[in-house]
Amino acid sequence: MFRITVDEHPAGATMRVEGRFARDAAEEAKHAMMCRNTPAGLVVDLSEVTFADAAGEKALGWLRSIGAKFVAETSYSLHLCECLHLPRLSVLIP
Repeated sequence: MFRITVDEHPAGATMRVEGRFARDAAEEAKHAMMCRNTPAGLVVDLSEVTFADAAGEKALGWLRSIGAKFVAETSYSLHLCECLHLPRLSVLIP
C-alpha cells in the first residue's frame, strides 16, 4: 500500500507519504511535485513510511535537492533521514 497527499497552505505545502516508498511510488512523488509550482516551504512527512528502496531513496534525495525539509516521527523514518542526510524539522507545520 502507498499513498501521497499534498496539502497546500500559505507557508508552502506538506506532502505526506505513507506505506512502501518503492519504484512506482517514488516516481509518483516526484511527478506530484513537478506538476505544480514547488513551493519554497515544502515539508515532506515521512512518519508513515514503512519501507524505501533505492528508487525511493533517490526520490528523497531529489526532494532534498529542491529544498524540502522532512518530518520523521518513527524509528524507520528517523533512520531514513539520518542515512540520507535529510534536513529535519522537529514539528510538522499544519
